Amino acid sequence: MSQSRNIKLTVVGLLVVIAVIVGGFVYRVSLPRVMTASEMKINDLYLLDTPRDIGEFSLLDHHGEVFDRERLKGRWTLVFFGFTYCPDICPTTMAFLNQFMASLDGTEAQDTQVVMVSVDPARDTVQQLASYVPFFNPEFIGVTGDFLDIHRLATALNTPFRKVTGAGDDYLVDHSANVVLINPRGDYHGFFKAPLDLAKMKVTYRSARYLWEQ
Repeated sequence: MSQSRNIKLTVVGLLVVIAVIVGGFVYRVSLPRVMTASEMKINDLYLLDTPRDIGEFSLLDHHGEVFDRERLKGRWTLVFFGFTYCPDICPTTMAFLNQFMASLDGTEAQDTQVVMVSVDPARDTVQQLASYVPFFNPEFIGVTGDFLDIHRLATALNTPFRKVTGAGDDYLVDHSANVVLINPRGDYHGFFKAPLDLAKMKVTYRSARYLWEQ
């Protein structure tokens, strides 16, 4: 009887070990693939070797409330510099970012925010942004303010822009279509290079988050 009991214990032990091994394998296979920094760059996400402190700033969101660096902390932020009178790049990018947000699940969706900073504050008032930004997604944030304050922020995030001369208020603004990535400390983490691709952006974003949190 003692020998029989030992055999049974041995068999049970082997089954437990096998279950643990198989469970671990299944878990690893189910995890999303994490890209290296080099692989992310190939897929159009350029990460800074050391995230950069962008300094303090004070602007206004489309609700008329102060938008400063504190609003960037505690969440991942995707920043796009555009303007409401933009005929093509801006509405296309904003619609893309809405698709991107809809593709996220769980924690990724909960702690990610999208911010459009206007490069045309002369025309993009709080009211103008309030009628434009929520059209793409009611959770998106539109930001405006004094030109010099916006210019300083854009410079800190390596996102240049310039006004193209036109007649009166009929002018355009040349600007980048890249999307800046800000980490939960409020630091400049990197940028997604245009043209944006949904599948690439999703996996590189997930990889960047994972590597930062390790």
